[in-house]
Parts: sequence; C-alpha cells; structure tokens
Amino acid sequence: MGRIGKLPIKVPSNVQVEVNQNNIEVSGPHGKLFRKISDLISVELRDNIIYVTKNENTRIANQLYGLSRTLINNMVVGVSQKFERTLQLQGVGYRAQLKDKDLVLNLGYSHPVLITIPMGIEIKVEKNVGIIITGFDNELVGQLAATIRSKRPPEPYKGKGILYKGEIIKRKVGKSGK
Repeated sequence: MGRIGKLPIKVPSNVQVEVNQNNIEVSGPHGKLFRKISDLISVELRDNIIYVTKNENTRIANQLYGLSRTLINNMVVGVSQKFERTLQLQGVGYRAQLKDKDLVLNLGYSHPVLITIPMGIEIKVEKNVGIIITGFDNELVGQLAATIRSKRPPEPYKGKGILYKGEIIKRKVGKSGK
C-alpha cells in the first residue's frame, strides 16, 4: 500500500461530501466540485473521514491509489480554503492589468497578450507586476498560472520573464568579449 493513499482525509464541518459508487461530489462555502474515480479505487465516507482503498493489487491500481487520495484531498481543501498562486513579472516595461474579464499582459511583444479568466477563478494585479490567482479548483488555478507563465518564460541571461513567486532563476554568463 502507498504511503499517501493510506492517509485518511478529514472533512471540515463546513464541507459536505457525497459518495455515489465511483462519483464523489464535494461542496463547501467557496464552491462545488465533482470527480469520477476509477473502478480500481473505492472511496468510503465514515464519521466525516474519507477513506480511499484499492480494489485490486495491480500496478495501475497502485498508481491511481495515491493520486485519487490527493485529488479528493485537493477538492476538500479547495472548497473550504481556496488555492492561490502568485506570479511576478520581471523586465523593463512588463505590465499586467485587468480589463473586464480579461488579463492584459504587456510583455515586450508588438501587441498586448489577452488571457480570458475562466469561471471560478479570481485574479488580482498588484503594482502592475504581481499577479495573484485564487480559486477553489487546484487544477484550474495551476493550469492558468502555467498558461500565463508560458507567454514569456524566464530566460537565464537577464532573468526577464514571468516567474512564480519565490522562484530562483539560475543565471548564465553571457559572451565574454576579448
């Protein structure tokens, strides 16, 4: 048995969980999430604690065991607390601003980059260079942060680009003139 899969998930008092065969629905103060779990995994709710077990002892079941437990835990945490990712823009003239339901990024291209904000996600822009993404679905928050970062990933020579907060870019030495 996996170390992560064995751990029970404690459900807070403000979160409701419904388990129907291989479907799990979690609702709380911040939203409602639904996920279909594989037939190789069974989920049981007893006394506000969720237990995840394997139905078979195969390699695929072992792989899905810890994954399923982590996904369910992320659902419970998300609807009760929300997830947050912070991005920083580094570079001369790199700016971010909110316009209606879009995030407008000026990243040194000849045109501004528009990113549509999905439902259930909130974005705040701090001092035109900090982007804070919050939402109750961890996958959606992480994917949006990765999409924004992919528009101008950090480069190793000058360190310009979009970085996760706290990320350190290993710098390279440029050409040396003789």
